[in-house]
Amino acid sequence: MKLLSFFRISAVLCIVLVGTSLLIDRWISESTADRIFIEASHIPSRSIGLVLGTSKYIARTLNPYYDYRMSAALELYQLGKVNILLLSGDNAHRSYNEPWTMKRDLLKAGIPDKDIVLDYAGFRTLDSIVRAKSVFEADHFVIITQKFHCERALFIAQSNNIDAICLAVPEPRGMAGLKIRVREILARVKAIVDLYLLDIQPRFLGPKEPITTEQLIFEGPVLEKPALKKQTTDKTQPNG
Repeated sequence: MKLLSFFRISAVLCIVLVGTSLLIDRWISESTADRIFIEASHIPSRSIGLVLGTSKYIARTLNPYYDYRMSAALELYQLGKVNILLLSGDNAHRSYNEPWTMKRDLLKAGIPDKDIVLDYAGFRTLDSIVRAKSVFEADHFVIITQKFHCERALFIAQSNNIDAICLAVPEPRGMAGLKIRVREILARVKAIVDLYLLDIQPRFLGPKEPITTEQLIFEGPVLEKPALKKQTTDKTQPNG
């Protein structure tokens, strides 16, 4: 009987956890839908485009997530939708440097060095979004990544009073896409915990490095919804 009760309780807890995770997933998707654009030509102009980093290769094969983001960043720049590209990613060690890899490819594509800014401390999405405002003083920018990633990035931006929009670039289909989607649901649950329970901050902030542009461009939409308030704590929490 005790064993049966244990299995029943475990089953109920699993159902509650799965149900809560799916509700969080839906909430984040719906709360950011009006700030996501599919076509580069339709997106409002902003001075800065924030490209969220990922690895260029997966087992010696070009990563399509990376390729789509680079193509979209180049298109936005060529259309005049942005005039500065902020490349944010992981710089784990000398042989793995996402921001520099992105910069190298964009330079080869013809974007001038003066219009590229690197953020070497974009270890995860929260770090990239918050640092864009707190370090580079960017309050209005276009995020460039896949749609599922757009939704979480925009949710983090809204929670930090940042007026961001996102260009959703294509993503692979099939089993690879399904695995990423399952991981994304878990990442969204963690984002809620980080933002509203633990008040997690970027691993590194450092001195301010304001991005200056010769031509400031900004077209709506502006942030119309009241930003959600985070719970704060008196002591610094570790970054997970």
